[in-house]
Amino acid sequence: MAAPWWRAALYGSRRWRGFSTSAALGRRTAPLGPMPNEDIDVSNLERLEKYRSFHRYRRRAEQESRAPHWWRTYREHFGEESDPKDKVDIGLPPPKVCRTQQLLERKRVLRELRANSEEERTARLGTARIPMEAVRAEWEKTCGPYHKQRLAEYYGLYRDLFRGATFVPRVPLHVAYAVGEDDLMPVYHGNEVTPAEAAQAPEVTYEADKGSNWTLLLTNLDGHLLEPDAEYVHWLVTNIPGNSVAEGQETCPYMPPFPARGSGFHRFAFLLFKQDKPIDFSEDTRPSPCYQLAQRTFHTFDFYKKHQEAMTPAGLAFFQCRWDDSVTHIFHQLLDMQEPVFEFVRPPSYHPKQKRFPHRQPLRYLDRYRDSHEPTYGIY
Repeated sequence: MAAPWWRAALYGSRRWRGFSTSAALGRRTAPLGPMPNEDIDVSNLERLEKYRSFHRYRRRAEQESRAPHWWRTYREHFGEESDPKDKVDIGLPPPKVCRTQQLLERKRVLRELRANSEEERTARLGTARIPMEAVRAEWEKTCGPYHKQRLAEYYGLYRDLFRGATFVPRVPLHVAYAVGEDDLMPVYHGNEVTPAEAAQAPEVTYEADKGSNWTLLLTNLDGHLLEPDAEYVHWLVTNIPGNSVAEGQETCPYMPPFPARGSGFHRFAFLLFKQDKPIDFSEDTRPSPCYQLAQRTFHTFDFYKKHQEAMTPAGLAFFQCRWDDSVTHIFHQLLDMQEPVFEFVRPPSYHPKQKRFPHRQPLRYLDRYRDSHEPTYGIY
């Protein structure tokens, strides 16, 4: 029997409507503004502007990134909106760099490399050796301080130490723990150091002018057992003449790290402050030896706020530390207290109320409800 004409017409119109709707939804909408690099003529690449140095390209890229655009980046969509101008810079001022002198030095180095046939031959054969010490020294002078600042912001050091204020660590701070007779464990910017390796005070070196005064601080940001926002000071040396840390005043003696068991990784930060003049730290002095945790309670923000008129943060190095067997000795022998242990207490296995007639249950159903002293056969 043939279908009525009105039904065929109705179904045909519905099919046509669904096709048109899907086509309209699948059509791409026009962008809200000009797309990036839309004005570039790719048909003639020779006429495009060429950058003869990376610094010119970087300056142009920074200008373009700061220019207002109609689109939003991934970080703007999902990141927290924070204005960099709101952060207070409490560090040393940037050094004055002569751009002309830098270009002349770069040209001199390029001329020397081009005139050296042996260097050209090793570079062509792929056997050239790059002095990594020179590369690291150049990195420390140029972009290294800004990389360290980004790492410290990533680990939340500025947020927890100075309540959001920031600084660029312009003075390279080198810290190394002696492990055994010949080995050293350096402290970089977030590497792991065990409490056993940090049992003794480290060797700290930095560049300093003659006649200058410095303050060195080691604090644990995550180790306080009672106050969540407080810290434990592990080492404080003040009024250091030049870079001779051994000749400074040990305001608080060194204490090895003691992260509690089960509390995860703790952040330990070395802070180097440059003093404008000798400062009286009598209010911050701790007895020696200092094995009372109440006396080691510390707030870096309050300490800096009290002496901010006479000292400025200049260097930074930090490491991560977690529990090992040596921490038990520190709690029992040095601190004379019971070791705190933070472990997950697993609740007992839950079983529903036992059925009198367990229909469609596994063969070992009754093993779940045996007394604890009786052996069970199977895992549930």
